[in-house]
Amino acid sequence: MIILAGLGNPGPRYQNNRHNIGFMAVDAIARRWKFGPERAKFQSVISEGEIDTPAGAVRALLMKPQTYMNESGRAVGEAARFYKIPPSQIIVFHDEIDLAPGRFRMKTGGGAAGQNGVRSLISHLGADFRRARLGIGHPGESHLVMPHVLGDFHKAEQPWLEALLNAVADALPFAAAGDDERYQGEVMRLAPAPKFSPRQAARDV
Repeated sequence: MIILAGLGNPGPRYQNNRHNIGFMAVDAIARRWKFGPERAKFQSVISEGEIDTPAGAVRALLMKPQTYMNESGRAVGEAARFYKIPPSQIIVFHDEIDLAPGRFRMKTGGGAAGQNGVRSLISHLGADFRRARLGIGHPGESHLVMPHVLGDFHKAEQPWLEALLNAVADALPFAAAGDDERYQGEVMRLAPAPKFSPRQAARDV
């Protein structure tokens, strides 16, 4: 079994925020792969299903922690301990301000880079889980970061957002099979990021 955890904040107030793109990603996965009904467990909304890969079906647990972003690790850690799932079998979908809007990068290990949900996960799981980083762009000034991430996606952002979420779901068999490099490449092939300014490009690391 693998765990696919999306990060976000619970409740209607936050549901369309850029910070909740992780929730949006696992919702897209649940629709694409026809996961079972949602239920409450592990301080989360969870659903279970299978992802078809060339090597056979892989069981997956989808999680949307309801602990609020900054305590996401409590929920994912609880599920990981219950199922005895190592960090290498946990993929966390989260927003990334240091990637331009629509960009997508896979990464294993490393620091939190200011993402408090990731920081919480590191404290409960260690650093070696897999991160599916969904670019939302940087507003340009540090004092604008909080309003940016807690603001809703604009109407003009919907085309690239929808394309990215669909690609994350459609290409998932590569990640389920453990090939994160190919997963990243296929997501970006299916959903090329919109053009962005040189200043944004310099932050795309």
